[in-house]
Formats: sequence, C-alpha cells, structure tokens
Amino acid sequence: MKNILVTGGAGFIGSAFVRLIVNDYPNYHIVTFDKLTYAGNLDNLQPLKGAQNHTFVQGDIADLEGVRGVLEEHDIDTVVNFAAESHVDRSILDPEAFIRTDVFGVYRLLEAAHQHGIGRFMQVSTDEVYGDVESGFSTEDDNFLPNSPYAASKASGELMVRSYHVTYGMDTVTSRGSNTYGPYQYPEKLIPFFITEAADDRSLPVYGDGMQVRDWLHVDDHASGVLKVLENGKSGEVYNIAGEDIRHNIDVIKLLLDIMDKPQSLIKYVRDREGHDRRYAMSAQKAEKELGWERQHTFEAGLKQTVQWYLDNEWWWRKIKTGEYLEYYKKQYAERLAQAESTS
Repeated sequence: MKNILVTGGAGFIGSAFVRLIVNDYPNYHIVTFDKLTYAGNLDNLQPLKGAQNHTFVQGDIADLEGVRGVLEEHDIDTVVNFAAESHVDRSILDPEAFIRTDVFGVYRLLEAAHQHGIGRFMQVSTDEVYGDVESGFSTEDDNFLPNSPYAASKASGELMVRSYHVTYGMDTVTSRGSNTYGPYQYPEKLIPFFITEAADDRSLPVYGDGMQVRDWLHVDDHASGVLKVLENGKSGEVYNIAGEDIRHNIDVIKLLLDIMDKPQSLIKYVRDREGHDRRYAMSAQKAEKELGWERQHTFEAGLKQTVQWYLDNEWWWRKIKTGEYLEYYKKQYAERLAQAESTS
C-alpha cells in the first residue's frame, strides 16, 4: 500500500482514521474523498492542515466517473470506504438516501476499484447488521438480521463487497464496528447530542425506558482496529471491532450528567423510536487473536475525555446545531418532548 483513498474521510470515524495515518504513517499518502453532506466536515481535518502526505478531494462515491478520476489521478492502490449515511433515526425519515449511498454508492465504488485494478478494498461496516442480540455476543459468522433501513443498507453494501471478492477475485476485507464515540462526532448521535444539550441545560429526550443496551468503542480504538484489518486482515474475511463494554443507554446518560455536574432532572422519557433494537453486543476475539488489535481506552476515561473535548470546542459544534440540524431535531424530538412534558 502506498496511495490510499479514504472515502467518507471527513466524517467522524473516517477523519479519525485519516488523522491517525497522516500523523503516524508518513510513508502512506492519503487522499480523502468526501461528499461533504451534513455530517462531512472539513473542520475534522483541520489538524492536518499543511500535511504533505494528505490531499482532500470533494466527491460522491455514487459518481462513477468522479471515482474513476480520483483513482487515476492519484494512482490509488488501496480503498478504505467509510462513506455512508449512518444515522438510524434519519434512515427512518428518509430511507432512499441510505440506499443511494450505502448500497448503490458501494457498488459504484467497487466497480471503479475493480476496473482500476485496486490492490485492496476495505469496507467499514457496523454491528447493526446483526440486528437485536438478546444474549451473548455476535461473532463474524452470525446471520444478518437488520431491523432499520440503515442497518439493511449496510448489510447490503457488505454483500456487494463479498460478491466482488468471490466473483472477480478482488482482495477485500470488512470491519464491523460497535457504537463509537469521541471527539468530532456529529451532535445528532447519542453521546455528543446529550453533551451539547446538557451544556445548555436543555431537556434530554430518552427513548422508551432507556434500557437499550449498546457496546461502546472509542473512536481512536476504532481507527486503530480499521488499520489492523486493512494491513493484516485475510482477504475475504470480516472482523468485529468491538468495545466489548455493554451498557444501558440510561446509565451512559446518567454517567455523562455526573461528569458534567448536571442534574438528572434534565432527562425526559419520550416515545420510543420505531423498530428500536434492544441490545447490541459483539465479540472482538477474532481481531484480537488474529490481528493483535487492542483497545487503549476504558469507557469511563474515554467518556470524560470526550465530554471535556466538547466543552473545550464549542466553536466546532455550535455552528453545526443550526439550520438543517434544527429541522431534523424538530422532526425527531419536538413532538415527543411535548408529549412527555404534557404527561409529566
């Protein structure tokens, strides 16, 4: 590997991966390719300003000619695909956008990479393809049982990647990450949403009883796991990059409020999300044993660091929580909060 195309590299997890490679692996040249939709943010790449081994190109993975052009111009030999519509709530409101990027876009990217003769193609996926896990921990051989349009679109993208490996002999690897948190995460996701809302003493809408279970992984650990899979993963294989730290959502929110010294009275239980999976949990044994991947962050320490980052970087998130963000907030939470307030 020499010239790596990182699609979706201005997003949350993609930018963490780009920052890791550019800073620590100067022999690689990274080309970040991002459509810069609402969640793609050039501020996420600001720490790399002036780096000689990084280039940014704005583009859409569903644009076949645009992808071909960047592959040829930068002599790309490796593709890492983070590009995705990624929020379950938004997939319920607008499934079509998810099909376009997470399925059709993956196909277009694969096709361009195949025609270009890419050395390795990596797909970054999610634990949500496994669906609701009542007990135990999902392993890489478990069946797909996606329950939201987002999860279904990611499962579909994975199957396209598998098909190009089996049919065309393309060297592919796939990672499935668990719920990821940390700096630079768009503030519609659970942890940054509640940090930024609590910072302004606003009501915190908690779906249902808040007892949904998620497996938490720090973004820097996720990025290092993706790198391990990219460099050492066996062709055609899938690897779980899991936090193996499962917690109820309400416990995460209460811990966050304690860290911020905010009252739990901010919590408002609201009508649950449609098709809300109750529990996710993955095993990372395969990545740990076969690739030597190790997590560096405990959840408590990582959450404290994350809270402090958002409090110290209001410049980053306050300008995001305007315009389009507010429209989404109203659609998703306004009615729910009004109902909760009226019955409390």
